[in-house]
Amino acid sequence: MKYTHPALLDHLASTHVLGTLTGGARRRFERLQRDRSDVRALVTQWEARLGQLTVSVPAQQPSAQLWKSIAARTQPAASVDYASARGWLGWLEPAGFGFGGLAAGVIAASLVFVTVPGIFVSSDQIAMRSGEKLPQSYVGLLTDAQGNGKLLVSSLRHGKTMTVKVIGPITPPASGRLVLWALPASGPAFVLGPVPASGSAVSMLPDTSEKLLSKVGKLVVTLETDASPAAPSANVVFSGNCAKLW
Repeated sequence: MKYTHPALLDHLASTHVLGTLTGGARRRFERLQRDRSDVRALVTQWEARLGQLTVSVPAQQPSAQLWKSIAARTQPAASVDYASARGWLGWLEPAGFGFGGLAAGVIAASLVFVTVPGIFVSSDQIAMRSGEKLPQSYVGLLTDAQGNGKLLVSSLRHGKTMTVKVIGPITPPASGRLVLWALPASGPAFVLGPVPASGSAVSMLPDTSEKLLSKVGKLVVTLETDASPAAPSANVVFSGNCAKLW
């Protein structure tokens, strides 16, 4: 089987993330994922989309046994006389706070934070910090006519910069330059920025990506000879969809 058709790769990536791709097909896809960065990018997109389903899972309250375990580990085994203690902790004693109680409280609070982090931060923040979820972004995977991944375009939902990352070999044009365009569902196409021949490039946007890309469904790269083209030329080099990751 030739893994060049974008629709096939998208289907395999989604079923892989869902866990419904099994047996030899899953093993072959995992080998493909190791070898191709465009496939890894698709898997990351699907993980971000489906990862939001975890937000609907109700929060779990810690059991009574957990609190007993915390108490057993933090309470001192024997009482200690702190009457002779000196220093800045002395003011705690009249109020009924000993150093042991203070330490136990700090440790208990730390254990609660680690065990039930959702009390202090949102589930989205936890997922993004652990790498399980991407921040809300506009993302595009652009391929050539043969379906080979060439570019990964991304911009934070309310950001004003756009990153274009080369994920497949690109032959620099002999003349002219490669330009990335956004094609809205209605209205004229507009330029997003230049395309690097390798590595990645960051471009400033004239407005937030939310305002610019919310109604854009397709991205194309064209070969342009004009320094300031008003519309994309007919020479389309790469193309792909613009997706919302939230």
